[in-house]
Amino acid sequence: MMRPWLAQRTKILESSLIEHIFNLAARLKDKIDLSIGQPHFDVPTPVKQAACEAISVGRNRYSQSEGIDELRGRLRERIRREYLGEDREVMITCGSNGALTLSMLALVEPGDQVILFDPWFVVYDPLVRLAGGEPVYVDTYPHFRIDPDQLERAITSRTKLIILNSPNNPTGVVACQEEIRALAELALRRDILILSDEIYRDFCFGVPFSSPGQFNPYTLVVSGFSKTYGMPGWRLGYAHGPRYIIEQMIKIQQYTFVCPPHPFQWAALMALEMDMNPSILETARKRDTVIRGLAGYYRFVEPTGAFYAFLEVPWGTGTEFAQYALEQYKLLVIPGRVFSTRDTHFRIAYTVDDRTLEEGIRVLRELACRRPIS
Repeated sequence: MMRPWLAQRTKILESSLIEHIFNLAARLKDKIDLSIGQPHFDVPTPVKQAACEAISVGRNRYSQSEGIDELRGRLRERIRREYLGEDREVMITCGSNGALTLSMLALVEPGDQVILFDPWFVVYDPLVRLAGGEPVYVDTYPHFRIDPDQLERAITSRTKLIILNSPNNPTGVVACQEEIRALAELALRRDILILSDEIYRDFCFGVPFSSPGQFNPYTLVVSGFSKTYGMPGWRLGYAHGPRYIIEQMIKIQQYTFVCPPHPFQWAALMALEMDMNPSILETARKRDTVIRGLAGYYRFVEPTGAFYAFLEVPWGTGTEFAQYALEQYKLLVIPGRVFSTRDTHFRIAYTVDDRTLEEGIRVLRELACRRPIS
């Protein structure tokens, strides 16, 4: 008889469907992979050289749990020019997901409610639940905009946190300054902390980036180097916010991740000197290709940031559509239920080579034509 050794919290989680598709993509030949959200460009050569030099000179031991002083100082200079809060502090983390995990452990207790905008980034819901919290969903369909009145109706006496992600994964929508200001002022009035996930902040196409931290000092910001500098595998992120919160997150990091990858922190100093505009403009060009290629075939809100499009399925559910696309065309996309209480959409990541993107658009057009849009 097997002993019931597993903790009950393991039952909260299902295995990640995105991870399943990632593993499938690694094995599948002749695939058209529009599933995984990572940059199409590589780490700039000077940054690679800086990483190699850091390894070569022996920066391979532990760093401080909060990250090296040189990188924190450089980030602190940028942050204090843009964000409110005299006591705002910064720490380096093991990817932005590491920062999100530390945030949940430091802030959320059993019974706390955390507001998520639906659709949300895939890790928010399970991390809230693992910390003992209760996700509360604020619907943003069909235009994926923030409605302050709807948000306020979702607030209760148990609301601890509001999580915002702009530019958004999976929709590609960038919240405008008016939406951000309204959210920030509402949270300040109701004494609720904001967690702003800004990992895609550099990917804004024709719409300026705004952060609630520009209007509300009680904003905890999560960001990182993965997307902007083409280094998702390096697992290097950071968080900044009120000092007393960051201090507790550092304490938790001491007993969990221990420290961020040491040599890559030195490389990140070089990354901060890089001009990534050419790569970001190339991403914008790919976005334009998607809009031109799929307009009239699918209903979707034109993405203005990040590197995703969230398309309404022309038939069936998002899961059925994604399964059929995989089985019949070896096209990998992510069904909307991964990000939402609904299963009416699917996500594509268009940061792939042009040949793959053009082939994906061709297949998506063919799939749409199975049943015309009413």
